[in-house]
Amino acid sequence: MKEIPLEDRLPRTYRIAKIVQETEHVKTFTFPLSFGAKPGQFVMTWLPGFDEVPMSIAMDDGEELKITFFDVGDMTKELFKLNEGDLVGLRGPFGTHYTWQKDQRLILMAGGYGAAPMYFVANEAIKDNCTIDFVVGARGKEHLLYLEEIKGLKNTTLHIATDDGSMGYKGYNTEVLEKLLNLNPSPSPNPISVFACGPEMMMKRISDICVAKKVDCAMSLERYMKCGYGLCGNCVVDPLGIRLCIDGPVVKNEIVQNIAEFGKYHRDDLGKKHTF
Repeated sequence: MKEIPLEDRLPRTYRIAKIVQETEHVKTFTFPLSFGAKPGQFVMTWLPGFDEVPMSIAMDDGEELKITFFDVGDMTKELFKLNEGDLVGLRGPFGTHYTWQKDQRLILMAGGYGAAPMYFVANEAIKDNCTIDFVVGARGKEHLLYLEEIKGLKNTTLHIATDDGSMGYKGYNTEVLEKLLNLNPSPSPNPISVFACGPEMMMKRISDICVAKKVDCAMSLERYMKCGYGLCGNCVVDPLGIRLCIDGPVVKNEIVQNIAEFGKYHRDDLGKKHTF
């Protein structure tokens, strides 16, 4: 285990510099700091006296750090009530990150608010002259995120899929992935890599597609986390025993395929199983 410096294990409070209401249920907070984070890593986000949860980093450009979140649970609903200037506790960055080669072709698969960390990937990968197909999926157009930001990236083609057909392809973004892989076989010597972030059942389908197509793949897995640096064991997955806070959240597909619970169940803060 890589040792996490003590100062990174303890939260410090920072004022929210800017809040953007992305959709009815999604906000982006900007903080005037940098953790030197890499795409795919996360921060533990803390409200004193309430709770602390892991959140994917939507951007860390060396000057500002952003998190984008959906008001789906008790903690995020409390965060949703905050205003610019309010204090939030942050510590990190934690976990593994996405990696790529120079001049590589990447297919980024984003479901829901997974578009935010995938945008961080794209923003960094284009600096290495990567060519990107960015596939964003959601139930309907009102849930789509970061479209204008993605359109502004060089070497990047945006593909949109909505379940109801209200924008882009009518159907799942995984169907768009299959079309892209069928139309554009992986070139040599730089093969295609598929990166994914979003709902687990979406990623389970992506994992299986990439196995069938023999395409390199990595994805960001979510599990309940308490400490963030491998101590509590709450994010251990069956049967491998790896801790997703330090062996993840970004995990290679050859490992994902050996996680028995992937796409089937996850555990809550007490370790009780909940099926997907």
